[in-house]
Amino acid sequence: MRASASDQWLARRFHDDGVPLHVVEAALLLGSLRRLMRPADAPRLSPIRSLAYFRPVIDELRAHPAPESYLDYLRLKLRQAAVALPATVQKSTFSDDH
Repeated sequence: MRASASDQWLARRFHDDGVPLHVVEAALLLGSLRRLMRPADAPRLSPIRSLAYFRPVIDELRAHPAPESYLDYLRLKLRQAAVALPATVQKSTFSDDH
């Protein structure tokens, strides 16, 4: 798998704009957690197919920086959420399932 040209461009843009890697990681984790923690009866969301999906979360974290421990907290919450998911919901990153 290779990142799309638009994802590569956006990653370079984040770098050029001085977005710290920990902010990008936190945005990936937080955006993913928000999707996982939605109510079970909420409408199904389409798969994330681009880094651009996380741009608003990155902007949010830059505007309101989180404490240093927040990244560890997000990692823990994502591990807990993954364990709680039924096996039929746990899919590979490379899955074509919708």
